[in-house]
Amino acid sequence: MRFLELKQKEVINCKDCRRLGYVADLEIDPVSGCIKAIIVPGQGKFFTCFGATTEYYIKFCNIVRIGPDIILVDIDACDIRKICDVCD
Repeated sequence: MRFLELKQKEVINCKDCRRLGYVADLEIDPVSGCIKAIIVPGQGKFFTCFGATTEYYIKFCNIVRIGPDIILVDIDACDIRKICDVCD
């Protein structure tokens, strides 16, 4: 699967059936080459400087299934690490 295909999939949390958004970035372990986490922009994020100032960092071990249109994750809302993204 290519990154472009992954970016077109919507991320949905199985715990509360909440739509988190679409994959914007990946964190990759430089030593092993494995995906460590997916990063999803918060609601209202447009390009990189407009809208919300948070991103959801979801560890790869919390991904339940990657389907043709969606990525299901199983995580408590309080366990999702929010990253502040301040634009200059």
